[in-house]
Amino acid sequence: MSTMNISLPEALKSFVDEQVNHRGYGTSSEYVRELIRKDQDRQHLRGLLLAGAASAPAAPADADYFESLRARMRNAQG
Repeated sequence: MSTMNISLPEALKSFVDEQVNHRGYGTSSEYVRELIRKDQDRQHLRGLLLAGAASAPAAPADADYFESLRARMRNAQG
């Protein structure tokens, strides 16, 4: 694992320390890693949403659509 040092103003360091103590993290590094993972997930989800918004419209999910799904499940179950 690589190491990265960051500088924080005292107010942010205090906030991180509080989060570590109150939310069950072992270290400030664990807390920061979780924040980075959540940001990666958020960026990935945003990309998916933008790709979906830019894609061609699909057939509407109306009552007929859901009934066809139910029929496919009934047929698949035998």
